[in-house]
Amino acid sequence: MTLKKSFVGLGLGLVAALALSGCSAQADDGTVTLQMVESLTSPARTDLLKGLIAEFEEKNPDINVELVSPPTDQADQKIQQMLQAGSGIDVLEVRDITVGPFVTNGWLSDMSTELADWSGWENLTDNAAKYAKTADGKTYYVPYGFYGLSLFYRSDLVKEAGFSAPPASWDDLLDQATAIQDPDKNKFGYAFRGGTNGNSNVVVAIEAYVADQIDEDNAFKLTNGKTIFSAPEARDALKTYFDIFEQASPPSSVAWGYPEMVEAFSNGSTAFLLQDPEVIASISQSTAVTAEQWNTAPLLTGPTGKAIQPMATAGWGTAESSEHKAEAAKLISFLSEGDAATTFAQGNSLVPILKDAADTDFYKTGAWASYVTMNENPDTYITAVQPRDSAWWTEWIQKSDSELQQVLIGQMTQEQLLESWDSYWTDKWKNS
Repeated sequence: MTLKKSFVGLGLGLVAALALSGCSAQADDGTVTLQMVESLTSPARTDLLKGLIAEFEEKNPDINVELVSPPTDQADQKIQQMLQAGSGIDVLEVRDITVGPFVTNGWLSDMSTELADWSGWENLTDNAAKYAKTADGKTYYVPYGFYGLSLFYRSDLVKEAGFSAPPASWDDLLDQATAIQDPDKNKFGYAFRGGTNGNSNVVVAIEAYVADQIDEDNAFKLTNGKTIFSAPEARDALKTYFDIFEQASPPSSVAWGYPEMVEAFSNGSTAFLLQDPEVIASISQSTAVTAEQWNTAPLLTGPTGKAIQPMATAGWGTAESSEHKAEAAKLISFLSEGDAATTFAQGNSLVPILKDAADTDFYKTGAWASYVTMNENPDTYITAVQPRDSAWWTEWIQKSDSELQQVLIGQMTQEQLLESWDSYWTDKWKNS
């Protein structure tokens, strides 16, 4: 759904209405009301979150929580405007692509003091603990789960096309998707992402092709200090990637974003989909594809047999403007430990943040098995950190999506795209 929205201003009337509808407050009886705002909203997710909040309120009768659930396509903009207003928000959903701008603008509170004695630190996975603290030890959010990519595939179509196993590499994907493609029968190979956040899958392909040279602490950089877009292998990656579009994808996918990709796989019209584990739940509910017809496979590798797993995450943080930071941290602690954390991760098909959660049958069977395979083979499926916390990440998404579109419609060459992306990141790092 893996992160995906630009910041567009809202009218002050809307901001005021949101703020006034649920400002944090303390009643005469000492009861504190927190306003909590989520970002990646969906009906099922909101219901799950409300159930967890009810459990928290039962255990903490002196704290009430009012949950605000804006539509997903407007949520980040609304959160930004509420933070700018400086009131009406206590706990908020913080994503790895919003934390940079939010911190830069002074909108997020460092929760280090409130969480200093939190016992939950001990049960966080290494990745969760890593993302919960900045290099200088500050905590602006606690992750609630991770979005790790895998390949969703139609096992029946792969077999019908004469293949004994799903694609393991990007070249394999091109071969199998092309073999399956049959537009006359409304059957297409790959659910290509040409629209919103389409840049992300291009980058994943490039990272796989330069996996042996990548800086694991900055997945946009090679160990020689240059950008991944400058490598000769990046050109090979782009050729394969755009061949998949031209030879094995629906023409309409030139404009597809997350919803269209998932729908195309769920309704049975495409054979392959590269997506986050949250999609497992969506496809499981499909009436067009049965459980026996699909599964997941590990992330596609490049020529050296390796892939880069771009770890994406989100979590809960406290607004700097909140007058009830201790109570906010108490809510965040509750959501980040025990049954509450596991329930939220499983309900949203997320890689869990707790060490003991990964040992449950839920994460060892069916479509989750590919994630276990990747975790058990870290030398093949290498975890690397993309610079999503950069203050200019939103600008990068807009630029890279626009230029991807230009290549798809023939207004820019693949070589020009790589030169542009290389120059962009080189300049940003030089001047930051």
